[in-house]
Amino acid sequence: MTHTAAAAHPLLTPKARRKPRLGLVAGGLGTYWPQFPELLPQLQASARYVSERFQQMDAEVVDVGFISDAQEGDAAAEQLRQGDCDLIVLFLTTYLTSSMVLPIAQRANTPVLVIDLQPTERMDHASFDTGAWLAYCGQCPVPEVGNVFRRAGIPFRSVSGWLRQESAWDRISQWIRAAHVRAALRHARHGLMGHVYPGMLDVSTDLTLLPTTFGSHVEVVEFDDLRILVDEVTDAEVADRMALAREIFTLDDTVVEDDFAWGAKVSVGLDRLVDEFALDSLAYYHRGRDGEQHERLGAGMILGASLLTARGIPTTGEYELRTTVAQLATQVVGAGGSFCEIQALDFEDEVVEMGHDGPAHLAVSSRDPLLRGLGVYHGKRGWGVSVEFDVRHGPVTLLGLGQDRDGSLAFVASEGEVVPGPLLAIGNTTSRVDFGRDPGVWVDEWSATGIGHHWSLSLGHRAADYRAAASLLGIDFRQV
Repeated sequence: MTHTAAAAHPLLTPKARRKPRLGLVAGGLGTYWPQFPELLPQLQASARYVSERFQQMDAEVVDVGFISDAQEGDAAAEQLRQGDCDLIVLFLTTYLTSSMVLPIAQRANTPVLVIDLQPTERMDHASFDTGAWLAYCGQCPVPEVGNVFRRAGIPFRSVSGWLRQESAWDRISQWIRAAHVRAALRHARHGLMGHVYPGMLDVSTDLTLLPTTFGSHVEVVEFDDLRILVDEVTDAEVADRMALAREIFTLDDTVVEDDFAWGAKVSVGLDRLVDEFALDSLAYYHRGRDGEQHERLGAGMILGASLLTARGIPTTGEYELRTTVAQLATQVVGAGGSFCEIQALDFEDEVVEMGHDGPAHLAVSSRDPLLRGLGVYHGKRGWGVSVEFDVRHGPVTLLGLGQDRDGSLAFVASEGEVVPGPLLAIGNTTSRVDFGRDPGVWVDEWSATGIGHHWSLSLGHRAADYRAAASLLGIDFRQV
């Protein structure tokens, strides 16, 4: 069974999330309408086209119509404030005054994107009169709006182009993908289970940080919650989960049947834990001792965590709350996102070898993922089955959450290319990433950004999407 077939399995159906809510308002200066009677109908037709394009996107659209003066702008601001949008799009169809749109940006407390899309590539200069020209004057107020937004302390974003220019719509779509990230993080419920890996100071996260930065909720759950749920799993449910795993994974000869069954049982319990607490992600770690029940639970997480991650619910070890946030961001833009760290450098091939033991995102696998039996989890207690595969060759983007001295978060990204070459066969997700430079220099620059020990490895070159998402989230963006 291929990794694409695995992703399509009914039990791996992606988690349904609230779609981003887009506020849309179009406008122009009402003084023109009696002067040029044909102008308003033309601009309203353009506004309908823009609205239809947004309705075709994977988002909920709150279209408040067309405004012609400051009073109508004020009414639109109130509608959009009540709409609780993730992004507001202002379509400047012709000149309008900044007083018409400033209240929308101020009162909605929502990021704003200004778009100005003239009807065609260029005017017909020989035949145009003033009224026809004004339909092409949407760019005219963009500097004015930008100036007023800056003076009001409102971040300014814009896309200028023409109505059916697909490259302009590609740029607009990038902001819609960013709105998916903002929507996901605003409403996310991040599970945190266990305790921080002893000594990993970078992993430690103030639990108020995500609610105050993104609006997310952090739900503290206990390994005892999982223990009770695992105890309730029946033998028949274990057999069903083992059958599912055999469909998705290739089982290595090292897999011990009892360890496989235990991982399957924990997997069913994990699903119930996620459902009970309505989690969008889960970060966990427990040290344990001498094979006691909590140590066995922590060691049995990898199969179930990988299956949850494949469903778009990042489930990650070492208590890495911030990395599950990055994985959720890469997931909702459609790029997967596997738990990752630096493993070694290859100075002959000039690549960085990276990956991680434990949970992995099946969507990034280049082949059927392997279940390997491990008698030792390096640096951790316990034993059992682990997931192993190499990442699909081609463009990738790393995304992590850095943190600064003042506690503020930043998106940190780097684009590279996964290339073929020798890989370790030790029950890890592994890849060889070429960043087009000396790998030692790349490590130095990456480590200087404030990134932590781990990050999300996602498919495609996505830095522009992540930069846009950082803008909507109001956090810094750094790229190596």
